[in-house]
Amino acid sequence: MQIGKPGAPVSHISQAYPDRVEVRGRDLTGDLMGRLTFTEYFHLLLTGDEPTADQTYFLDLLLIAIAEHGMMPTNVAARMTLAADPGSLHGAVAAGILGCGPVILGTSEECARLLVEAGEQTADGREPAEVAGEIAHRIRAARGRLPGFGHPVHRALRDAAAEAWGRPLTMNVAMPIAAVMLDLGFPAASVKAVPILARTGGLLAHLAEEQQQPLGFLMASHAEEAVTYERKTAAGADAVES
Repeated sequence: MQIGKPGAPVSHISQAYPDRVEVRGRDLTGDLMGRLTFTEYFHLLLTGDEPTADQTYFLDLLLIAIAEHGMMPTNVAARMTLAADPGSLHGAVAAGILGCGPVILGTSEECARLLVEAGEQTADGREPAEVAGEIAHRIRAARGRLPGFGHPVHRALRDAAAEAWGRPLTMNVAMPIAAVMLDLGFPAASVKAVPILARTGGLLAHLAEEQQQPLGFLMASHAEEAVTYERKTAAGADAVES
């Protein structure tokens, strides 16, 4: 039984040969190393194309903006994992990445899909405000959440969201990130790759510090102190442990 769309078993990313490594049709050591920055190389790996100057600039901007936001749950999980297993740097990084869901890392991919949908409809000649209103009301009627809105800290969709929800909804950073990345030529399905790459850099910084200045067990002890244990009695009443 074959799962997924059948097709030729091919990859267009890279191949190692006895005398060279080829990446996206280019020689790794003879062409790419020393010529491309890591940001440019990441763009090539992900899209198959070398970026323009504008694409490099804005991709760099996004990677820097997303990489580090302090003691986020992703960083805390990574630090506590490394505290529990000091020899497992890769496991600690994985623990942090596994927590990179939409609550922590944002809904950029969902925003990108929403913008692509809106763009396809406006390409047929419909007014952006009409399309945005229709999308916002559809999501509202389904009791869904409009991705990219509702963050306490941060285009036609903004006005449509306010009308559909009956109050202004603050646009968060996920929507601009999605818009910029679509403008850079990234497909919607690849948008989340950039926040994950960026946050990996932040995770590695926290883990390097954890190795020198351990905080993992300290955070674990504070977590235990912050939670009250309640024992259920036979009668069903709660008995609080002080």
